[in-house]
Amino acid sequence: MRRVVTGHDASGKSVIVDDGQPPRTHDFASFPGFSSTVAWSTDPAVPVSPDGTDPTAVLQSLLPIPGQTRLIILTLPPDSSMAHPSFDGPGYVAEQLQHSPGLAETFEPDGMHTTPTIDYTLVLDGVVTLELDDGVTTDLHPGDLVVQNATRHAWRNRTESIVTLAAILIGTQTS
Repeated sequence: MRRVVTGHDASGKSVIVDDGQPPRTHDFASFPGFSSTVAWSTDPAVPVSPDGTDPTAVLQSLLPIPGQTRLIILTLPPDSSMAHPSFDGPGYVAEQLQHSPGLAETFEPDGMHTTPTIDYTLVLDGVVTLELDDGVTTDLHPGDLVVQNATRHAWRNRTESIVTLAAILIGTQTS
């Protein structure tokens, strides 16, 4: 993924301050085809830097608290990949805990999870199934948008093609 970040020069003019790969991209060795990129984050306690300083490299948690945001790009291989000998379940859990701190701890063994966030998730490529409580599902296609209101859910790739999602997580108070 190419990420272009803008900022300001010493005279206040808009400039490109970074053009390249985001620093927090991880391709999972334990789950070939699964990739997570934290493309950007915000925190109201940290003012926007005029020089475009990248806040993602120092994130302690991928799970935003109220007022914070995270932009995460996910690449999901087919669910059938988990039956392949190259899939390492315990290794995948360990990689999630290391590379997705805060968020990884919300996952149940079956992939269902609940976060105290409002998520805007846009399907960029492929067909993905959103699963909610009681097995309720809906298939989503490129261009479809899900507004996830802190509900328990899972993403399922029941196809044999890669799926790419862009998710903006907004930390919020939940009741």
